[in-house]
Amino acid sequence: MGDVTIQPIGTPRERREFVDLAYRINANDPNWVAPLHMEAMELMTPGKNPFFEHADVQLYLARQDGRTVGRISAHIDHLAVAMDPVQGMGPGTGNWGLLEAESEGIAHALIAQAETWLREKGMTRVLAPMSMSVWEEPGQLTLGHDHPPTVMMGHQPKRYADYIEALGAYQPAKVLRTYELDITRPFPPLIQRIVQSGEKNPRIRIRNVDKSKFDAEAALILDILNDAWSDNWGFVPFTDTEIAYAGKKFKPIVHNDLIMIAEYDGEPVAFMMTLPDLNEAIKPMGGKLFPFNFIKLLLWLRKPRVRTMRVPLMGVRKKLQSSRLASQLAFMMIEYIRRNSVARYGATRGEIGWVLDDNQGMNAIADAIDSKVNKEYTIYEKHL
Repeated sequence: MGDVTIQPIGTPRERREFVDLAYRINANDPNWVAPLHMEAMELMTPGKNPFFEHADVQLYLARQDGRTVGRISAHIDHLAVAMDPVQGMGPGTGNWGLLEAESEGIAHALIAQAETWLREKGMTRVLAPMSMSVWEEPGQLTLGHDHPPTVMMGHQPKRYADYIEALGAYQPAKVLRTYELDITRPFPPLIQRIVQSGEKNPRIRIRNVDKSKFDAEAALILDILNDAWSDNWGFVPFTDTEIAYAGKKFKPIVHNDLIMIAEYDGEPVAFMMTLPDLNEAIKPMGGKLFPFNFIKLLLWLRKPRVRTMRVPLMGVRKKLQSSRLASQLAFMMIEYIRRNSVARYGATRGEIGWVLDDNQGMNAIADAIDSKVNKEYTIYEKHL
């Protein structure tokens, strides 16, 4: 076998080669869900993914004997660098991600190249993997390889975690968890009483979003999110461009009765976003929309029937956090969406997350509704 060479990509053809490699390496993994090719390309393309507007990004390909055998991204998110170090990012922190490699040696060579690029850019610490923003697919899957990921969650071979940990210098910084639960069963009696008590409180109103006012509702949710999450580990604020971009991507899978806003004394103070698991629809497509898969997808989007509903985001304004009211509002939104998911979409399973391993409030809520950890994603750190 010849030496491995690692080169930065610079052409559209190489960008496509970078994207295509993931499909080849993961082709035999029954639990990997091939993303739609056009969306995978968009993620990596400046001018299409607004992440590039506030980040420096370098993509690398590894080649051996004329074959492409690995890839990695190295990147610096300047919004993350500007955050308080107490929140996990901060000055001097760069990232790598999107790792794919045929062997441990190739993976180590790619990681070393990413670290060199980060050092040359003045970074003194790396958090990885991040593919690419913390809002996209952060972390390396370290628990739950035996079932497919839900929409917007990553899936990597177990061996990649082994490769990272074999380097020795990388230590876990955070663990992100997802929880699963059987949503066909009512919640425990205590939770039902909390919900019923909230229903009798005239100061509380739980409402569906109004998709006909999509932009206004999206702005409201993001306002609550930015307030609720602003002190969280890893938080990076959305830019206006990213808000518009996320709205465009989410809109086809947004349904009025799956996203709730909680009002207290007429003020919106909490939200819960639930999405039908798009991965169930696209998994058989192998990343291809044409010639006929786009018709199947359009029909599915019109009235999805799914096994799983995923809760990617929920939040309560900071002034109410750690209060009994915050938990009550959360349980009420979860219960209403549970009912709608089962009755109107045929769902039987819910997934909540990701949730930080030290987020006591959310972990307590997950425990209270009898959910169990089904996946863990580890974010590692190393001082450069």
